[in-house]
Amino acid sequence: MLSLLPYVVGLPLGGFIVLLFFGRRLGRPGAGVIGSLTVGAAFVLSVFVYIGLLSRPSGTRVYVDRLYTWFAAGSLHVNVSLYLDPLSMTMVLFVTGVAFLIHVYSIGYMSHDDRFHQFFVYLNLFVFSMLVLVVGGSIPLTFLGWEGVGTCSYFLIAFWFERPSAASAGKKAFIINRIGDAGFLLGAFMVYKYFGSLSYSHILSHTAGTSHEVATWISLLFFVAAVGKSAQIPLFVWLVDAMEGPTPVSALIHAATMVTAGVFLMARLNPFLALSKTTSMIVAVVGVATALLGATAATSQSDIKKVLAYSTVSQLGFMFLGIGTGAYVAAIFLMVTHAFYKALLFLGAGSVIHGMHDEQDLKKMGALRRFMPVTSVTFVVGWLSIAGVPPFSGFWSKGDVLDAAYVKSPFLWVVAIVAALLTAYYMGRETYLTFYGPSRWSTDEREEHKPHESPKVMTIPLVVLAALAVLGGALNLPFGVKLEFLSKWLAPVFAVSPPPPHVSTSLELILGAVDTLVALGGVGLATSLWRSRWVQPSLEPRVLQKAYYIDSIYDKAFAVSGTKLALETNDVVDRKVIDGAVRAVTAIVAGVGVYARKLQSGYVRSYALAVSLGVVVLLGYMLTRASG
Repeated sequence: MLSLLPYVVGLPLGGFIVLLFFGRRLGRPGAGVIGSLTVGAAFVLSVFVYIGLLSRPSGTRVYVDRLYTWFAAGSLHVNVSLYLDPLSMTMVLFVTGVAFLIHVYSIGYMSHDDRFHQFFVYLNLFVFSMLVLVVGGSIPLTFLGWEGVGTCSYFLIAFWFERPSAASAGKKAFIINRIGDAGFLLGAFMVYKYFGSLSYSHILSHTAGTSHEVATWISLLFFVAAVGKSAQIPLFVWLVDAMEGPTPVSALIHAATMVTAGVFLMARLNPFLALSKTTSMIVAVVGVATALLGATAATSQSDIKKVLAYSTVSQLGFMFLGIGTGAYVAAIFLMVTHAFYKALLFLGAGSVIHGMHDEQDLKKMGALRRFMPVTSVTFVVGWLSIAGVPPFSGFWSKGDVLDAAYVKSPFLWVVAIVAALLTAYYMGRETYLTFYGPSRWSTDEREEHKPHESPKVMTIPLVVLAALAVLGGALNLPFGVKLEFLSKWLAPVFAVSPPPPHVSTSLELILGAVDTLVALGGVGLATSLWRSRWVQPSLEPRVLQKAYYIDSIYDKAFAVSGTKLALETNDVVDRKVIDGAVRAVTAIVAGVGVYARKLQSGYVRSYALAVSLGVVVLLGYMLTRASG
């Protein structure tokens, strides 16, 4: 069954090719059905591949499929090969599973868009690129997928490019990710320099003797790449603007796929992190700082999708906190459950926008639970899951990260707890402003202007994701080794790294109780402040609305000044250098022509004299040569 792996990767590519050439002819909903079926079939096949990998003994669950040689240059040989182990298998399962649900949802959400088929062209290519990223057998192949998802994200964020804001958001995401990608390339160069290969099979089996300095530089460079792709401080600003894309794009990028690529990369390179306490601490600090920044900014947003965007920034920070504290399994556990409830929340927000006729302002909503019962119930499930209320999945996954943070550093734990409290609060605020309190939308009594529930093609994925958000915690319950399925499954991947910080049973119970109280406290705080009110200026300071003005500072320091410098430089280079060079050549030619014209006087005697002089010179030259 492991031999089915190339088909798992190839099916979305096949869907992309079919839709590229025949999508317009297939139309609506045909193009969406084909796109969804290819990703759904990839998920089904990935389940069989998982069974095949699971049937192997724990220590031998690595499958490498070398397809062909990509290129060879000197001693460097790079194959197109697929590398499957429990980590990449986990990624394949939830990427294809959640992406399939988002594809199905998109059939309803994008049903009225004129470029319906083109949207699914991009979605299928995006899923293919993500699969290449997670199962690529070498760093260059991972980079191919890495750049593929970056390019597709540009197409999808700027899908409605006729809006200037969407076009700018796409360019912003593309440019900022390129900054991080410089770290990826430099890290790859260092890996080849010290290991002589870019294949994971070789690299991961030869890290034992790596010096602290080399491990630190390699891990730091790849962390720069992860900071860009996974929107950590200081390169997080692109993720909020990415809300300009259609809501299914937000769910796909912010939930199960692109933004988790950085977390996956750091988990894949865990042997280098294990050898560098310096990098591990930097990752943990950046992660917890990002978690707090995203959480505080989310408390004051009025756009239903921007709350979720800053929430994604915050939750990714928690994942990097897990990576930095050595709790790799906890970080992956949180990544999986986050894919469930964040996809649910984004698709729920899309359902609200659809039912509210493209309205996104929370202050213009309210009382929607009566008109959108399925959306409201599933959205509440997503809220309680991300808040960490037991027994929802977020309680178990985020709790593991918080436990590891406490053992690593009580200070990190305190900051993370504050961010967790704010998570429960800001998601409660969004839920109440959307579904409860007085209605603040148009009072037009015409039926077509009233809010309405979304069609089943959109609500069924919500119900499935809600079930996963509730039950996802069962993947790794802390009630004995037999129930820690994810820990046992991923153990071989992280075998070379030190075991995660040990937490005694009594301490685990205490920390779990604190987590519960914090989650319930955040829920209670949101309920008391926003259950029936929607105007609280003192709780929405402008500094938080603008996310500490970081984006504005970047704009003035880099974008505006950079643009001004480019224009001035272009003026100097274009006007003085390029135009000056052209004018100089013209002047030289003209000057030569002035003197050349004197030789063409039109008098025969002048020409005869010139011929005579020429003959004399030639004779003199010949006589000189002869006498020599």
